[in-house]
Amino acid sequence: MKLYYAPASPFVRKVNIFAMEVGLNEQIEWIKTNPWQSEEILTTDNPLSKIPTLLTDDGQVLFDSRVICEYLDSLHSGNKLIPESGEARWPVLRLQALADGILDSGILRLMEGKRSPEQQSADWDHMQKNAIERGLDYLESGLSEWKDKFDIGVISVACALGWLDFRFPVEDWRKNRPQLKSWFESISQRPSLAETLPADI
Repeated sequence: MKLYYAPASPFVRKVNIFAMEVGLNEQIEWIKTNPWQSEEILTTDNPLSKIPTLLTDDGQVLFDSRVICEYLDSLHSGNKLIPESGEARWPVLRLQALADGILDSGILRLMEGKRSPEQQSADWDHMQKNAIERGLDYLESGLSEWKDKFDIGVISVACALGWLDFRFPVEDWRKNRPQLKSWFESISQRPSLAETLPADI
């Protein structure tokens, strides 16, 4: 398998952690790309020029991180990180969606900040920041439901919090969220997280 990636992407990190946890990371060839430059090596397989993009051994092209993780979970016979069916599946996928939504709002803020000052919208940034804050508060209030688990939802939350630290270090998401802070400190010691910290291209 081949995976197009950029080391700063939280969605790439999610796939990387997932692959490590299910024992498939050494079966993946990692191809560093810059999606912002729409490199032909990436756009040939993914017209959206987004990462992560996975090329499977049988020639399929898969994107985005949610689809790739579902695929990886189908390749091993160990403990599944995505419940396949039943009531257990939906809270896990909801948690993943919440974490991914926090990241989406964060990325929108990041890109807005790269626009020229006269083009930037304070209202737009405020709206996205509020969405992130509400998402974090939701995680804090519901932590008891998932804090002792390890699945795609938990991986997604850890990646979102780590990315906020990486991209918005002066904005302390830990303030008034003591349970989330403690949980993150603990799970960040897990090898798959400690070895996949985000970095600039």
